[in-house]
Amino acid sequence: MRVTLSCKEVTRLVSQGEDRKLAFGERVELRLHFAICNGCRNVGAQLRFLRVAVGRLSGDGDEKSA
Repeated sequence: MRVTLSCKEVTRLVSQGEDRKLAFGERVELRLHFAICNGCRNVGAQLRFLRVAVGRLSGDGDEKSA
């Protein structure tokens, strides 16, 4: 039985979460992994920052909260 996602799987899900709404189970798995993995938590924060920055530069205004 696997307790949490691998870092590779988390990175994929975080990226997909920028393009689609993640399922409840996926969000729970991410939160569990983020609770124990600072590296993945940082990757998630960096991707959110980049999305907001690019949105502001392009004038898109798509700054959904993640």
